[in-house]
Amino acid sequence: MPIRFLLGDEERTLDGVSPTLTVLEYLRRHERRTGTKEGCAEGDCGACTVVLSEPDGGGGLKHRAVNSCIQFVSVLHGRQLTTVEDLAPDGALHPIQQALVDKHGSQCGFCTPGFVMQLYAGWLEGVLTDRQSVKDWLAGNLCRCTGYGPIVDAGLEAATKPASKDTGNTAKRLDALADGPMLAMGEGGSQVFAPRSSDELAEVYAAHPDAVIVAGATDVGLWVTKQHRQLRTLIDVTRVKDLAVVEEEAEGLTIGATVSHRDATAALAKLHPDLGELLRRFASIQIRNAGTVGGNIANGSPIGDLPPALIALDALLTLRRGNERREIPLEDFFIAYGKQDRAPGEFVESVFVPRLSGDQRFACYKLSKRFDQDISAVMGAFLMRLDRGKVAEARIAFGGMAATPKRAEQAEAALVGSAFDEMAVTKAVGALAKDFAPIDDMRASAAYRLKAAQNLLRRFHLESVAEKPATRVLELAP
Repeated sequence: MPIRFLLGDEERTLDGVSPTLTVLEYLRRHERRTGTKEGCAEGDCGACTVVLSEPDGGGGLKHRAVNSCIQFVSVLHGRQLTTVEDLAPDGALHPIQQALVDKHGSQCGFCTPGFVMQLYAGWLEGVLTDRQSVKDWLAGNLCRCTGYGPIVDAGLEAATKPASKDTGNTAKRLDALADGPMLAMGEGGSQVFAPRSSDELAEVYAAHPDAVIVAGATDVGLWVTKQHRQLRTLIDVTRVKDLAVVEEEAEGLTIGATVSHRDATAALAKLHPDLGELLRRFASIQIRNAGTVGGNIANGSPIGDLPPALIALDALLTLRRGNERREIPLEDFFIAYGKQDRAPGEFVESVFVPRLSGDQRFACYKLSKRFDQDISAVMGAFLMRLDRGKVAEARIAFGGMAATPKRAEQAEAALVGSAFDEMAVTKAVGALAKDFAPIDDMRASAAYRLKAAQNLLRRFHLESVAEKPATRVLELAP
């Protein structure tokens, strides 16, 4: 089964190409669509932004902007790929392009196609409602030449123009292209499979337990573009629909492994506003559109933002191998750097996040050099339950402080049984030095990390008192 998709309105069939060919390389070298640029080849700068569209299940289309530099061509199967060339096929500028001209939003022009496509996606989705929303939307697009003011002005200007609606014909064409057997393609000693259900995934992974599972490719893509690794077998899970579901229950949320960070945001924000704010600062729109909750967990990175928060919330992980499933506390999944409790052929199926009870207090904080689109130096999450003025339960988890996301067991023990006052917090702050021995790296020094973690615990205490002081920048704004 070859890769079948729409490039603009034209049908394309891809076979006999490397499964690790990126969408960007395909566009530039195979289609000669050079409007899409390579700036960083790691999903950071947004110059390569394109729009992927797929049926939404209701007769319409769901659109998402992604970084084409780290997406492999298998992601195109059964979808529509729109590039900057598609916006002005007859030479007449699209409203987004015209707004950038009118507002003087371009200088050298290298990054401009990426800005155009990102704004185009926002225009289609109707999310460019005010200046802050445009800024948030463009956080994943960088420009070295100009100030961002004119570009934001262009986004606001374009938002006043009505977005076109698909009549449903494109969705039907895409359904027809994806109809048939599971995508399975190979070339040059490499192969890729794209299962459409968790049962198909379990079967394929059992047959190829050494395969690399690819969802958003926000990390695996860099293995190819930066490390030039040769990947023999890939399993693309972006079409596994039954794992792309968030189930809200009275006890909590069950988040399927292929739910994107963006699709998980609203449900997690309902659990606690800090989770929504955390995901607002999680990379960029393009990365949140592609990266998945399951991928962020299975990756096992010590600096992944979501696992510490979910560990503090006592999340449970469901793993599947063939027809067998097992459930473990999320914190037990991370064994050592680069090593997780996952057998060959076993994959992350879902994560269950309990709801907070009325007597629990929770907060999570991300510290990074930039506010937007930056990897954390320290990520801290805190959950506490008081009973008659004393700490009955304490769960404190950090990212960036050890080789894995890890709980601060010594600090927790220093708090439990004590009043949640400054004396207990001071004792717990000292215990953090026994819990962690962080390292120096490009993001922060070991001394900074330890001091920052200690201060985050103090901040959590300050925000928990009855007359809490202002501790957040947004609270200080008029």
